[in-house]
Amino acid sequence: MQGLSRYRSTFFIVLLLSLSVFVLTKCTGKDKKAPAGAKTANVTGANIGSTSCAGCHADIYNKHIKTAHFLSSRPATEESVMGSFAEGKNTYAYTPLLKILMHKTDSGLYQSVYYKGERKKDIRFDIVTGSGSKGQTYLYWQGNKLFQMPISYFTAAAQWSNSPGFPSDRVMFDKPITTRCLECHATAAGLLSEPDVKHEEFNRDQLVFGIDCEKCHGGGEKHVSFHTANPAEKTGKYIINQANLSRQQQLDMCRLCHDGSIKKITPSFSFKPGDNLSDHFTTDSMSATSVGNDNIDVHGNQFGLLKSSKCFTQSTMTCNTCHNSHENERGNLALFSQRCVSCHKEEHKTIPGLSAAQASSITANCIDCHMPSKPSRTLTLFLNQQETPAVAFVRSHYISNYPEEVKKYIESLAKKK
Repeated sequence: MQGLSRYRSTFFIVLLLSLSVFVLTKCTGKDKKAPAGAKTANVTGANIGSTSCAGCHADIYNKHIKTAHFLSSRPATEESVMGSFAEGKNTYAYTPLLKILMHKTDSGLYQSVYYKGERKKDIRFDIVTGSGSKGQTYLYWQGNKLFQMPISYFTAAAQWSNSPGFPSDRVMFDKPITTRCLECHATAAGLLSEPDVKHEEFNRDQLVFGIDCEKCHGGGEKHVSFHTANPAEKTGKYIINQANLSRQQQLDMCRLCHDGSIKKITPSFSFKPGDNLSDHFTTDSMSATSVGNDNIDVHGNQFGLLKSSKCFTQSTMTCNTCHNSHENERGNLALFSQRCVSCHKEEHKTIPGLSAAQASSITANCIDCHMPSKPSRTLTLFLNQQETPAVAFVRSHYISNYPEEVKKYIESLAKKK
């Protein structure tokens, strides 16, 4: 597992976050032709924040702010930081002589380095990245530059941990955060320095936290101004309606942050809703053979996995076929299974050894058998005083038959007789 300074594909929180794992699209070819009504983002105006959407779209807004996308970055507060600051639970020890204490003062939350019992350095929690579904990592400002903090939080163990990709025997403070990191954890970021220098500098006032409405629909400035002046107009103007975009354009919007094989060829944040990803990134297709040979990690490249699945290649599915990006649906296996059944209407036949009721329950959980949680090779990190790294499990998007997973699931049902 690697830090935020690399592509988000190797960054353990995220996107987690997985958290918000999308159904994605083909990785080759451009789709220049969009249906009538498609717009490009250059007509939408500047970002003005998702709260500006709440007046007219309150229901969607109130649901979206609870999603992993919206929570992918936010200011660090006692409420947003998941780790404990209580004595006995706030320490991470690298060695018996070197440790970090997480503590809070009137001026904020801090990670403080102690060597041989002497306090050497304090760094302040400024930004939380990660919804917390897998974990969180933290950023701090140094002037106009952002750096990743040495200690993160691992949700599965409910413990502080060494930050992903950081050394396990010393404290590191100088891992920079880049615009490419922020591109997948924030809606917008104002750059003060030249792009892609080692230590990019940011305008703090222009950082728009989280993946909010404008990330997918474009800047809301013109849209809000027009509809405020023309309240009777019910057709959305100066905004991107994803339904009016081509399949490829819709999928490219998600692929921006869920395709670990892309490399940018234009500055970060150049890609806008309605653009073709191939105009901004080079892509590296992942074949079914490589997926079958386990040459792809379950974290960070959901696109590469899904692209090799028959469900994708034999349909016209898009991300929203399975995911409602406006709502927090994480962990609702029955709901996702209903979406599977909407295409796969033929039920499983009777399974020997199971009652009819138990066999029918399989229909309510397609996911664990056909998209099982698998250990990530990149989402690994060291917990306090542990020599073996802990591993996060991520839902695979290579939709297929997994005989061992099916066996485990059937055995679990049989035990419930």
